[in-house]
Amino acid sequence: MVEKKEREAEGRGGPPGRPRSAATHAAILAAVAALLAEGGYPAASIEAVAARAAVGKQTIYRWWPGRPELVLEYLIGVAATLPSPDTGQLATDLRIYLGATCHGWTAGGTGPVVAALMAHAQVDARFASRFYQELIAGRRTALRTLLSRGQARGELAADRNLDLLLDMIYGPLWYRLLLGHAPLDEGFIEQLLTELGLAP
Repeated sequence: MVEKKEREAEGRGGPPGRPRSAATHAAILAAVAALLAEGGYPAASIEAVAARAAVGKQTIYRWWPGRPELVLEYLIGVAATLPSPDTGQLATDLRIYLGATCHGWTAGGTGPVVAALMAHAQVDARFASRFYQELIAGRRTALRTLLSRGQARGELAADRNLDLLLDMIYGPLWYRLLLGHAPLDEGFIEQLLTELGLAP
């Protein structure tokens, strides 16, 4: 509600197709990164980002509907830096991929931010679609590529349902992220791969 009022007050939605200033765009995302590191999702309000980036709130609202979409773009950039290994061995690829994901969520500090966006997606159908299409689908595609390569090498049976296997891998990660009841560490990854028959 607060963000909606801010958008209305700032005259959200400038001229369609107006190009972004690369420097301003970078400054805004850098401000998001700094604020998230300092205080998590609550700290990265539009007002705080605008102040840190030395831009007007109207500039931010011209390019992003609100804080969830702004933070989502930041996370998409973070996801783009994650490894997409191709070592020739599925188990090794999965350990690298899942290790980087869990490390980013824990030591990297993005886990609570991802969880906050997931929570927002439950009450905002439009954002939920964007969240899935722009972030989650890309991560699923990256993991599916690893599984497909393993299947082509004969490390997975040809009749394994890869889409279901994706759910079976990501499900425990999300469960532990959202509930925080158990660690997302190397031991967990090793147990998960063993239980799913993905570790030699």
